[in-house]
Amino acid sequence: MSGTALEKVRSEALNLPEAERAELAYNLVASLDGPPDSDVEQAWDAEIMRRLSEIESGTAKLIDRKEFRRRMRARMNRS
Repeated sequence: MSGTALEKVRSEALNLPEAERAELAYNLVASLDGPPDSDVEQAWDAEIMRRLSEIESGTAKLIDRKEFRRRMRARMNRS
């Protein structure tokens, strides 16, 4: 695509309503990803079930929202 064509597309995209720009942005970013991993959904389902099982059996170590925020802020400050 030439620079002029790209600038035209960019200009038209920026004039779209916010919801349409968001949808376009999502589609563009998704198009950069590689092909989907066919096993990913099954792997996430298994992980979710494993975590639920740990919670139900009482072996999971749960934290409250306050502690979660503290840990996340600490991680972000390390970056």
